[in-house]
Amino acid sequence: MTRTAAFAVLFAAATVAGRLTALDATNLSLVWPAAGVAALWLCVQRRSPLRWLDVAVLAVITVVANVATGATAGQAAVFVVANVLQAGSFALLITRWRPRLWSLADGGGLRGLRDLWALLAAAFVATAAGAVVGAVGMWLVDDIPSWLTTQVWLARNIAGVLVLGTAGLSAARAVLRARPSAPVDGWRLVEYAAVAACSVLGYTVAFVATGGMPVAATLIALTVWAAVRLSTAFVAVHTAAVATIAVVFTLHGQGPFAVVSSLAGRALVVQLFVVIVAIVGLTLALGRDERAELLRELALEKDTAAQRAALKRAIIDSMADGVSVVDSTGRITLRNPAAGHLLGDGLGPDDRADHHGMHHLDGTPMTEAEMPYTHIARGGAEEEVDVLVRNETTPDGRILHVRSTALPEPRGGRSAVLVYHDVTAERRHRDELTAFAGVVAHDLLNPLAAVEGWTDAATEALHDADPHRAELALVRVTRASARMRILINDLLAYTTARDATIAPTAVDLTALVTEIAAARADTAVVAGTPVPRFTHGELDPVDADIVLLRQLLDNLIGNAVKYTAPGTVPHLTITTTRHGGVVTTTITDNGIGIPAGQHEKIFTTFHRAHTGARYPGTGLGLAICKRIVERHGGTISAGDNPGGGTRFTFTLPATTSRPACGFTPPAPRSEGEQSPPRPNARSTGRGS
Repeated sequence: MTRTAAFAVLFAAATVAGRLTALDATNLSLVWPAAGVAALWLCVQRRSPLRWLDVAVLAVITVVANVATGATAGQAAVFVVANVLQAGSFALLITRWRPRLWSLADGGGLRGLRDLWALLAAAFVATAAGAVVGAVGMWLVDDIPSWLTTQVWLARNIAGVLVLGTAGLSAARAVLRARPSAPVDGWRLVEYAAVAACSVLGYTVAFVATGGMPVAATLIALTVWAAVRLSTAFVAVHTAAVATIAVVFTLHGQGPFAVVSSLAGRALVVQLFVVIVAIVGLTLALGRDERAELLRELALEKDTAAQRAALKRAIIDSMADGVSVVDSTGRITLRNPAAGHLLGDGLGPDDRADHHGMHHLDGTPMTEAEMPYTHIARGGAEEEVDVLVRNETTPDGRILHVRSTALPEPRGGRSAVLVYHDVTAERRHRDELTAFAGVVAHDLLNPLAAVEGWTDAATEALHDADPHRAELALVRVTRASARMRILINDLLAYTTARDATIAPTAVDLTALVTEIAAARADTAVVAGTPVPRFTHGELDPVDADIVLLRQLLDNLIGNAVKYTAPGTVPHLTITTTRHGGVVTTTITDNGIGIPAGQHEKIFTTFHRAHTGARYPGTGLGLAICKRIVERHGGTISAGDNPGGGTRFTFTLPATTSRPACGFTPPAPRSEGEQSPPRPNARSTGRGS
């Protein structure tokens, strides 16, 4: 209702102003700004539930204003029908063609030349319909139609809709997009004032002081100045202002258009001038706005593209897998740091891909035709292959899984995107696993064959009623199954040391070693073998999984006790040293030692430095120790004891918290003192 009242006031004022220019004989107004107000009115109120009220008010104002200014009732009725038809047609067409013009959510207003052409087309169609209805109606009422009056009707209404319509839309858009906090350029304000002052001065001179000289065309320069430099809203308002000046002076017989003797012809010419000024100014201004918007979008897209490129580059550079792009000539055009590391550090991005020393897995060099990028360059499909890279920076070689994908080049040809994944450890692990499985199968088949063979022998003995021979066969079955159980237990321990979840805690190493030493001494007493002697002082606490650490120490101590020469009392010395956050533990013994050249091999699976019945084992004990130490982030090594025997050294993380161990050590005893026998004590671990 507020908008209806506001538009009613504007429409009444515009109607009265237009009626003041009516011709005496036809009551046809030479200027009709009410056409633009009516068009805006019905467009803005197109979704109002009281649209009928707006139409009714518009009709009433038209009748009252026309009758009050000398029009007959019949003429007023014709004007009502023509004006309502014109405004309604314009609102229907423009809202259908360019609905965004009236959307406040999108900012509304004219945004480009397409909007201007749509508005001009809708104005022409609507005013043409109004002109036809008006001319026919005037002919029916007064019987005085003429082509000139029809042209005047068409020109004045197009000018009204174009000037006031664009001024209203531009003003609305300027208000919606206004930023009060934005700083105002002082020089731009000066330019606005200069254009306004020059326009007033120029039009005054042209329409007053030139004596009717044809200088109107030069005034378009002022519109061009405003359109090129200032806002579109200002251009629309400027056009409306100069149009008002031109029409007022022309209708009063002043200016370059006053030379036309016919008042209707004079009005037609000045309306055409107004339309031309409006179209020129708005075309330049909207074209400039479109270019500015395109430049802003281009800059935004450029920034977005740069950000995306930087993000993609950061992602590629952070990848653990290597990525490189090789063109059809074999030149590397892009490579991430991981690719440089995998292929060989120090090679620049312009190096050729064939400089990296790619080989087949059997060690033979790959030819140019066998390179992955060559396959892609020749039109081949995506492929995956394992290659061996060996060059001056990677003399030991590295096995890479290479996946190649085609990338079209802008000028023809195809580049290859190569993704490198280091599978050296995986291939080594696979080979180790294959060997591991083979050894396990071999070591399990031997006792299994013995079990099967002696079981058959026992069956035959029982069938022959020879219990003594059957008993001997069953004893051998028991021995073979025991060997199989020992191997299976060691395999389970090896798996636990490799895969079990560790729970590090502060461990009192002194208490744990004392517990294991006491258990070993009790076992020796029960077995009737020499009781091992242990020498150790206060040991540094460590941060480790207590279950795995117990297994580690028990394996190393059991290994030292087992590999002792006959008749020799095992003697072990255990010491620790701490350096920063690492505790180094050393276990020395007086055993038979390790053969030369096998100090590293003894930590591999199923390797036995000493074979034979005197020193049985599965070859997994020290491999388990190595797994446990490495899972705690430490290292383990073996060396010769200068006094004879072996020295094992391993590192574990130190702890700063108070250690807690569930074992309470017995009272200290002197070197060589034996613990009292405990018949039920058993060893908790096995040596290698």
